[in-house]
Amino acid sequence: MNANSPTPASGEREEPGTERLEKAVRAAETALIEYEIAVETFRVEVENFSRLHHQRLGPVYARLDELDAQIAEAVAARTGDPEDIRKAEEARGAVLPMPQVEELFFGWIDSEGMLPEAQAMLNEQPVSPPSRVRPSEEARKAFRDLVRKAHPDLAQDDAERERREAFLVRVNKAYAEGDAATLHALAEEWEAGPLPGPIAALLRSEELYARLEWLARRKEMLADAAAELEGGAIGAMLKMAPDDPDTLLEVIAEQLLGQVAERERELARLREGEQG
Repeated sequence: MNANSPTPASGEREEPGTERLEKAVRAAETALIEYEIAVETFRVEVENFSRLHHQRLGPVYARLDELDAQIAEAVAARTGDPEDIRKAEEARGAVLPMPQVEELFFGWIDSEGMLPEAQAMLNEQPVSPPSRVRPSEEARKAFRDLVRKAHPDLAQDDAERERREAFLVRVNKAYAEGDAATLHALAEEWEAGPLPGPIAALLRSEELYARLEWLARRKEMLADAAAELEGGAIGAMLKMAPDDPDTLLEVIAEQLLGQVAERERELARLREGEQG
């Protein structure tokens, strides 16, 4: 045993295999942090894509709903069939907002649910939609480096964990905004701050096994969160263009505008038929 090796407490012996267990715990912690970084990165992209999708394409979807209602109404007027009338009323009902909801909740909610701006304020996210889906590579690198260094799972006591958790709240917010300058400032702040306490002398095998079990449970939770993100409508869209999600919005917009033009032609034909 060299001078820097931890000395077991009086009356205790180093347990066989403990060093190997300790290495396994460290490797599992590192792997978990990397996985958590990947999940959080994807979560930010899903959130940004959702907000940009709502901001840029919401009016086009509204136009499509209006055209669908007008087409259904034109068909119903032409046939007089009760089923066509029912479909027209249903289509129009999907367009009309719930009356007075906006006034009731002072602009925090509409007929489709809580507005993105309200959700942003409640979640301490920036109110203005991001300029792009994926933060710059500079911001992504700064974010990954900070999380690796300041992750709460690397804390040795509760006070240090709380400090790290509070710090990462600021890191996550800057990353969600794509603010590389703030992330660099946070990196300098972390380097200048108090260093983590010394690693515990020697963990018992029971503690190491318990730590490995906790890491496994945490990995399962992250896997569930990732599956939920990937299984949602926005996550599914992002998987269509993993290398350039920002361009995907332009592609979807072109497709939607094509659908608008098609609906407008169909409505024009129906109205010409009524006049004829």
